[in-house]
Amino acid sequence: LTQAMQADRNIFVMGCGVDDEGGIFGTTLGAYKTFGPERVIDVPLSENAITGIGVGSSILGKRPVIVHARNDFLMLAMDQIVNHAAKWWFMSGGKLHCPLVIRAVVGRGWGQGAQHSQSFQATFAHIPGLKVALPATAYDAKGMLLASFKDNSPVIFIEHRLLYQTPSIVPSEMYEVPLGRGVIRRKGHDISVIAFSYMVKEALEAAEVLSQQGIEIEVIDPRCA
Repeated sequence: LTQAMQADRNIFVMGCGVDDEGGIFGTTLGAYKTFGPERVIDVPLSENAITGIGVGSSILGKRPVIVHARNDFLMLAMDQIVNHAAKWWFMSGGKLHCPLVIRAVVGRGWGQGAQHSQSFQATFAHIPGLKVALPATAYDAKGMLLASFKDNSPVIFIEHRLLYQTPSIVPSEMYEVPLGRGVIRRKGHDISVIAFSYMVKEALEAAEVLSQQGIEIEVIDPRCA
């Protein structure tokens, strides 16, 4: 995020808590320390208004990043996401773009309650005009986020909280992982398992167990929905 903001002055961040000591599980701290409140902006809890501001600013040439600590809060912004952000390109005959990135965090495993435990990637994947990114590794998280900043479509970027503690090698330089291109995480010849996000980790662990029983499964990660 910090590298992208250094490279493109049109990128800015909005979200409740993006500037506090937690920094959305640590993901916005670096950007806030580097750019301060002018480009990493704490906002009130009004999801529909925040998204409307993001849509308007993106149409005018900015590249806003809206951050939600909980994926469930996106339900409060569905009008702006579905009826505006996703539709502007179609309604303008391709003349207007809405390069908006919405980061949303899912998952934990306990104590969240029914209103904080949902994952809506399948819902958003059914909306024409939206792209949905679900990284399963730190490498993909950086590369797909940088690719999202270059895309002219609105991108719903869904991050699983448990994956924040899963290490992987990440180059320090900027690079992109193309949106819409999957990857085979494990080769196998008995059965294929398709998994997104944290379930890729679970599928790979299950594959190792099955391998000890002589069953070799292929694990495919589409990465985008």
